[in-house]
Amino acid sequence: MLIALLVPLGLALAFFAGSLARAVIVRRAWPRPEPIALGAVTNFFDTLGIGSFAPTMAWFKFRRLVPDRLIPCTMLVGHTLPTMTQAVIFLILLGVSVDPVLLVGCSIAVLLGAVLGVPLVARARVAVIQAIVGVSLIVAALLYALANLHLMPGGGSAASLPLPLMVIAIAANFVFGVLLNFGVGNYSPTLALLSLMGMDPRLIFPIMAGGAALAAAGAGAGHVARGEIDFRIAAGLALGGIPAVFVAAFIVKAMPVDLLRWLVIVVVLYAAFVMLRSALLGSRQPSPAVGAG
Repeated sequence: MLIALLVPLGLALAFFAGSLARAVIVRRAWPRPEPIALGAVTNFFDTLGIGSFAPTMAWFKFRRLVPDRLIPCTMLVGHTLPTMTQAVIFLILLGVSVDPVLLVGCSIAVLLGAVLGVPLVARARVAVIQAIVGVSLIVAALLYALANLHLMPGGGSAASLPLPLMVIAIAANFVFGVLLNFGVGNYSPTLALLSLMGMDPRLIFPIMAGGAALAAAGAGAGHVARGEIDFRIAAGLALGGIPAVFVAAFIVKAMPVDLLRWLVIVVVLYAAFVMLRSALLGSRQPSPAVGAG
């Protein structure tokens, strides 16, 4: 089953890289140093599970690098190749240790959720979804901290899940895929949920990266074809992000599990803060149309 994920993912990576390179060459949209550096920093921390969208958007807004209407599509395209690289690396390094049914099931669930999510959430308020996710992540971080401190039962070394928990995990990943339409990344929720279920945090990385890569590849290819992105910025993010992913991936593999568990808590709390802040700001203005680029 691992090969069943790696082969199409490798082909998709090569196709997407070729499409982006052709678009950059045709438009002579050569990347500048700033987005290359931004791609390196954000994708380094993304590989550690922190996520790349929130810090990238913050920098875009602070520096006014990209018009607001182009920010979502530019970020998605720019981070797609590093995300796909993460998935390939984690699947090779750690994927063999993960239950293949859980790995494939969660990855496909995220993809399906991302594809089917737009009509399902078209009338929902983004701020409400972000607030719910933010509060849920805070609760998850507190529960996981208690488990790490041995104040409540907690696992942390499993490579698989019992069937009932596996079904819940796959269903939850479908929801995480739907939430991608709101700009809510799947990394932090997946880390929180599967860690609380008792999985080894290192073995969660192939699951969350595989799903994110499949979803990003499908959406990113469409945005490249339409051309409604800033190709200079997108190319810079990709160029800086890919080598940073290699460095961070081997840090994750070598990091002691106890330290990684505390990193999970930091990641989840950071994501909760970002979600709640976005919810607060979003509640003060009309909700944009979902899927608008």
